[in-house]
Amino acid sequence: MELDERKLKILKAIISNYLETGEPVGSRTISKYTDLNLSSATIRNEMADLEELGLIMQPHTSAGRIPTDKGYRLYVDRMMVEKDTEMEEMKTQLLDRVDKMESLLKQVAKVLAYNTNYATLVTAPQYQNSKLKFIQLSQVDESQLLAVIVVDNNVIKNKMMKVDRMLGNDEVLKLNVLLNTFLQGASLQDINLEMIHTIKAQAGEFADVMENIFQGIAEAIHEADEVEIYTSGTTNMLKYPELGNIEQTTKLLEALEDRQGLDELIDESINSDNSTGIQVYIGEEAPVSNMKDCSIVTATYELAEGAKGTIGIIGPKRMDYKKVVSTLKNLTGELDTIFKLSLIHI
Repeated sequence: MELDERKLKILKAIISNYLETGEPVGSRTISKYTDLNLSSATIRNEMADLEELGLIMQPHTSAGRIPTDKGYRLYVDRMMVEKDTEMEEMKTQLLDRVDKMESLLKQVAKVLAYNTNYATLVTAPQYQNSKLKFIQLSQVDESQLLAVIVVDNNVIKNKMMKVDRMLGNDEVLKLNVLLNTFLQGASLQDINLEMIHTIKAQAGEFADVMENIFQGIAEAIHEADEVEIYTSGTTNMLKYPELGNIEQTTKLLEALEDRQGLDELIDESINSDNSTGIQVYIGEEAPVSNMKDCSIVTATYELAEGAKGTIGIIGPKRMDYKKVVSTLKNLTGELDTIFKLSLIHI
């Protein structure tokens, strides 16, 4: 007897309902929970076939059906395949979104530099205290387990771990459920010693595997908290005599390459108490040492989903402050709409 798609849907409905209620499942219940639009009589016939195949059983003459071990095995195996497919699709979508985000931010920096005739920088939107979205474990071979860790800002971290033996699908499923139950939505600060101890205790013989996963989570969250910075218009600075000599140009180029200095500038901009969101640094006020001959105007933009980023314009001290501030105010107000129109939302 062939196990067709209709029988699989009915089996899945029986197991899902039984897992939820712990009660034998009848044909009338199945007719309410599935989109098959079948009569109770037809469903009873299909359930009889599933029973003949050894996938469900009737504990009492008058009761509904419950899954057998064989039925559970088929359910788990099918679910793992579906989850793996879902995971691959999600990874593709996430990577596609990251590529689109990078292209968009580079274009914003380029257009801003062209319109102002100054140097510009734009950072990717960042979440404060990035949180874990989900973890997916998969068995690669007899001795290796792959953990795919996804955190805010769509950072994906793959971590390979050695295991002493091949894990069964049900064991991998158990670990996936355990990890996501405790860790989904958690920040690094939330993952304390008590939580780690509880997870390792419930993982039993796989406690060492959990240790490697915690390390991978920490690495992924730190990576998510690193700011991507896109710059443009450096050559515009050569148009201004006071910045055009070789020594000053070299300093400015070094400053735009100085990750630590730019990070300080961005942190100060995002954490500012200024209600307008605009920060103006003139000469010596600049937090970047090699930009003391310049003025820097930064603005913080915030997306509807809570992520923040910085837009900065660097020019001579005699820059057109009115135009720069107006441009930044308009742009920060429009960026959320631009992102929504340009990116695939997951």
